[in-house]
Amino acid sequence: MIVYHGGLGEVPRPEIRRGRYVGDFGIGFYTTSSLEQARRFVRTKGGREGLASGFVSFYELDERLFTNAFRGLSFAQPTKEWADFVLANRKRPEFSHDYDYVRGPVANDQVYASFSLFESGIISFEELLERLKVRRLFDQILFHSESALALLSFIRSEAVTWER
Repeated sequence: MIVYHGGLGEVPRPEIRRGRYVGDFGIGFYTTSSLEQARRFVRTKGGREGLASGFVSFYELDERLFTNAFRGLSFAQPTKEWADFVLANRKRPEFSHDYDYVRGPVANDQVYASFSLFESGIISFEELLERLKVRRLFDQILFHSESALALLSFIRSEAVTWER
């Protein structure tokens, strides 16, 4: 399986690092099976930094990751459990987990607007889930342990550019 990581630089040797922001699934190395999503992430992140270029790194993922040899958590679609997990990672600094990997939908900015409405009590949880279903959600795979990360093999990277 090919997966992609979007960032400001090439990443031939992925590492688990704490970034400025905790992602949907916690601290780790994030990938997606969508090249479109990886390119979009590069443009978004680069735009915030005032840059006009970045990179998508391509990896071969050994699918042994998804066997019983690794402790994983998978969400096929937005559910209450998914939303609770994302909110815990985003909102509770003390929250942590010990999964080797987590995979499921990406919660993008439009999704966070719906989360904010839910957290403010303006919409119900059922309405939150309905709003999430009408959004085009991409997938993501978080590598949370070194043993899981070892199943990624760097293939190549490509430059992504855009007008500032």
